[in-house]
Amino acid sequence: MRKRRGLRRGVVEIEPVLAGSRRGVDVERVLVLEDDNDLRTLLCELLVASGAAACVSAGSVEAMVRQKEQVLGCELALLDVNLGAQAASGLDAYHWLRENGFGGRIVFLTGHARSHPLVRQAHALTQAQVLSKPIDAKVLMALVGKGDGSRGT
Repeated sequence: MRKRRGLRRGVVEIEPVLAGSRRGVDVERVLVLEDDNDLRTLLCELLVASGAAACVSAGSVEAMVRQKEQVLGCELALLDVNLGAQAASGLDAYHWLRENGFGGRIVFLTGHARSHPLVRQAHALTQAQVLSKPIDAKVLMALVGKGDGSRGT
């Protein structure tokens, strides 16, 4: 269940979204770093509905860093490549995660063309996957879904 917090427009907070574990399914904690509040909420809700036990939601790298313990406990991180003008990028988040011992899987989400400099850098990282937005719900669900071996494209 998602617990609603009183967020003012422009104020970024992390909202852990918790759900009970699903019988017979190994669940994961997921980090969603996305600057669009509605998309971030939708992604977390879909991931939890798909089998993740919890979703740590952050709208900026700074908000992610404030929740270091929760973030580093995740097994999967979905990082928006471009978090807005003058803001730290998903690539900055990637490097912070790796420097702080994050051993989970990292997937970048982007709405930009492959020729965008940040997207090219994300594609160059061999330990990360890049998916284009809008992301197909089945691909997203497969990131946390178990049993079919599917892990997106």
